[in-house]
Amino acid sequence: METAFSASMGTEVEVSEPLIEKITAEEDQLIPEWKDQITIRGLAVSAIMGTLFCIITHRLNLTVGIIPSLNIAAGLLGFLSVKSWTSFLSKLGFSTKPFTRQENTVIQTCVVACYGLAASGGFGSSFLAMDKRTYKLIGTEYPGNRAEDVKNPGLGWMIVFMFVVSFVGLFSLVALRKVMILDGKLTYPSGTATAVLINGFHTNAGAELAGMQVRCIGKYLSISFLCSSFKWFFSGVGDSCGFDNFPSFGLILFKNTPTYVGCGLICPRIVNCSVLLGAIVSWGFLWPYISQHAGDWYPADLGNSDFKGLYGYKVFIAISLILGDGLYNLIKIISVTFKELCNKRTKVSKLPIDNEIQDTESSRLLIDQKKRENVFLKDGIPTWFAASGYVGLAAISTATIPTIFPPLKWYLVLLLYLIAPALAFCNSYGAGLTDCSLSLTYAKIGLFIIASLVGTNGGVIAGLAACGVMMSIVSTAADLMQDFKTGYLTLSSAKSMFVSQLLGTAMGCVFAPLTFWMYWTAFDIGSPDGPYKAPYAVILREMAILGIEGFSELPKHCLALCCGFFVAALVINLLRDVIPEKISKFIPVPMAMAIPFFVGAYLAIDMFVGTVILFIWERINRKDSEDYAGAVASGLICGDGIWTMPSAVLSIFSINPPICMYFGPTVSS
Repeated sequence: METAFSASMGTEVEVSEPLIEKITAEEDQLIPEWKDQITIRGLAVSAIMGTLFCIITHRLNLTVGIIPSLNIAAGLLGFLSVKSWTSFLSKLGFSTKPFTRQENTVIQTCVVACYGLAASGGFGSSFLAMDKRTYKLIGTEYPGNRAEDVKNPGLGWMIVFMFVVSFVGLFSLVALRKVMILDGKLTYPSGTATAVLINGFHTNAGAELAGMQVRCIGKYLSISFLCSSFKWFFSGVGDSCGFDNFPSFGLILFKNTPTYVGCGLICPRIVNCSVLLGAIVSWGFLWPYISQHAGDWYPADLGNSDFKGLYGYKVFIAISLILGDGLYNLIKIISVTFKELCNKRTKVSKLPIDNEIQDTESSRLLIDQKKRENVFLKDGIPTWFAASGYVGLAAISTATIPTIFPPLKWYLVLLLYLIAPALAFCNSYGAGLTDCSLSLTYAKIGLFIIASLVGTNGGVIAGLAACGVMMSIVSTAADLMQDFKTGYLTLSSAKSMFVSQLLGTAMGCVFAPLTFWMYWTAFDIGSPDGPYKAPYAVILREMAILGIEGFSELPKHCLALCCGFFVAALVINLLRDVIPEKISKFIPVPMAMAIPFFVGAYLAIDMFVGTVILFIWERINRKDSEDYAGAVASGLICGDGIWTMPSAVLSIFSINPPICMYFGPTVSS
């Protein structure tokens, strides 16, 4: 995701190809042609699910910036939707086309491509960093923050931008699918795990388990939806109303947000604990300590969102942690990639890839592997087609983007497209090794380069636009390879996967802006006191300003603290790599720690509640937790996300909650 933040955070999913079930003779004969794998009912289901997942992704992006992988949820809900529909028609006496794992894979791919644009399209980051609200939040008198560098979101230009940018990443690496999937045998853990799930669904036992998982999703979706709607009735029209403003850890079941409890169930335990540790360090110690020096380190009478005060420390220290973590992982992945590409004589790779299995079943596995390779390569995508597609789309984009963002000249856009394939390869290769996408980190490279090249006159807008272009390319390229891995393991055609990616991307170019526009018109996006703080908007605009103006206007000791936390992020990552795994697995993730520094501590509590629930559940019944934790999490996230739609409609029509429940200290008589 991606997004702003990858839920996996570099953790590896222990799933490998030997866990994929054997290919039966019946399956070998019934593999449909690539055109038959893409169906009208599948596209209809993909459109509905893509819209829902876009809403959920925007909500997460605008609140905390943490977006867990929803690939498995897409595969599960896709199976549920089509299976329920075909069963219903069968009971009415209609004959239906069999629902295959290939069609299930195409639906999952289409949905991921659609909601992926909501995560990587810049809606919660670069687009919002350009708007007037973020400009005013930073301060009209802040050096480098010019009124001319403002462009508010517009439905028309956002859709055009998505269409001219989003498809380029799909063509950048499609010619390397054989190198990445077959020759390199990269794991792509999320893609492999999704394939295991889909293959399991299309067996008798798997279908039975899927039915129980579906009932579980429905149950917790209803609970989450009712909980969110109940909280709305008491939230009033003031900032201090409702359960979300309860001043302690009391009423925890009402105060907690189901979305983030669900995230806690999905995200790795170390991520949840890192977020909690970041909240304790920042809100428990660092901010109270800095506040004691108000009047000395910074003027005491500044507002809560003034960058020359405490707010500046929050933003820039968070930036330092994120940059330190991103830079370390970027250098690490590029160096590992370069080493593996050059070291062709190494026969036993130390990377987390699949090794050949030398046992009594090795010949059978090799035969199955060969069949998968034949299916995967049967309907090829010509290299000339991929190359011409990239060049053609890049030319259209180079001509169009400067009309949307005039400071980003055509030759700067061309520069981005010249370096994008190399960065997309690094990101896709790294995602195949570690399941961690660093699209935002690569996008920051483009931001700093373009902002510094353009300078004071338009550098902020140019840098932010470049950030959006680069993030879209490297993210969609990694998503495509992830889905190619799923398709390879489910005997799906590479051509059907590529076409479904194109169709899903086309859906996302429309649905992602539309669903974002719903949030933009209904809620106060970017308000530091509201639920939709859009943390990366402020961070990215400040990065663009820093790329032009430097650090001269930071509060006292802020630069020293930033340097300290930047170095700390590098050291922590280094320790995670050099210390034995049995110890390093307890070392926190710096990027996860950085989120509550700026956003607040509330999400840390919710996510930690989720990880505690999962921990206890695993101790009571590990099998049930493995089977149903994802379903419970999906239900909680989807239910809370669905409530966003009626909530937004009520807000658009100025229908306010009827009750303002206020919590305050007891007044003595």
